[in-house]
Amino acid sequence: MVAANVRDVAALARVSVGTVSNVLNGTKKVAPGTEKRVLEAIETLGFVRNDAARQLRVGQSRMVGMMVLDVGNPFFTDLARGVEDTLALSSRSLILGNSAEDAAREESYLHLFEEQRVAGLLVTPVSRTTDRLERLRRRGTPVVLVDRFGGIGDFSSVSVDDRRGGQIALQHLVDIGRVRPTFIGGSSAVVQVSERLHGAQSVLSEAGIAPLRVIERPYMSADAGRDAAEELLALEPSERPDSIFAANDLLALGVLQALTRAGVRVPDDIAIIGYDDIYFAASAAVPLSSVRQPTWGMGKAAAELLTAEIDGTAGSEFQHVVFEPELMARESTRVPA
Repeated sequence: MVAANVRDVAALARVSVGTVSNVLNGTKKVAPGTEKRVLEAIETLGFVRNDAARQLRVGQSRMVGMMVLDVGNPFFTDLARGVEDTLALSSRSLILGNSAEDAAREESYLHLFEEQRVAGLLVTPVSRTTDRLERLRRRGTPVVLVDRFGGIGDFSSVSVDDRRGGQIALQHLVDIGRVRPTFIGGSSAVVQVSERLHGAQSVLSEAGIAPLRVIERPYMSADAGRDAAEELLALEPSERPDSIFAANDLLALGVLQALTRAGVRVPDDIAIIGYDDIYFAASAAVPLSSVRQPTWGMGKAAAELLTAEIDGTAGSEFQHVVFEPELMARESTRVPA
């Protein structure tokens, strides 16, 4: 079945193509009776306007591209919700891409967004900013970095002070008397992971505690957390850590599940703290301590920065909005009685 076009609508409504265009776009007033016939013809034919083609003709897209590291992580879905809610205020829509922490996949999505001529891009890069992002910027496509500080290059950014977040997490473990912590994270190429680790290490250095044991996994998922916990469970009990700082809550929840199944008491034997404070953290079997990021607010701020660039109201200076992380202490780091 061939899709109906504007000419089909005009023929059925007995009007010109220009009149149909006026009804669709509201560019000129159309007599009520004529408008009614056009709308009835659209309904009868099941006509759907090719808005992408129209936007390309006028040189203005209403679509914004967003690429995140892991769409399965509730942190990024909440972030996207803050973006989408804010874009809706200016009648813009969101296309979401998932790089899955893979640089090649990231590059593919950036190419796709460029082909689609999106109005602007919100990107959480896998590592450092890519050549394609720089190229998009030079070609006039606004780009805002999300969950990443953009202090280098022509990009505004919205981020959390992840180094401070790592300090908060480890300081909390030190404060409850834990002296053998382990860090479980994703690839060190992911800037957020690297910053959280550096923050944690700085606390141990100042406290004069032995170097932080680090377990790296290619992905930051619950499965990866369970796998990392199995590695620790293979050690003699005396060699195991007394606490774990996981680079995100999904890792921490996977660790918590594996330790609980193995009969390890949390927090009595091993305390656990995560990062992001996703919804599931507080509702875990042992409520999970976490470092909270203001996720929805970050999405809102990023969308506002990008909208200002798209609309030409941003000014000449690139802006860097940095949020402060917050400790949410719960049962998984409770001091044993």
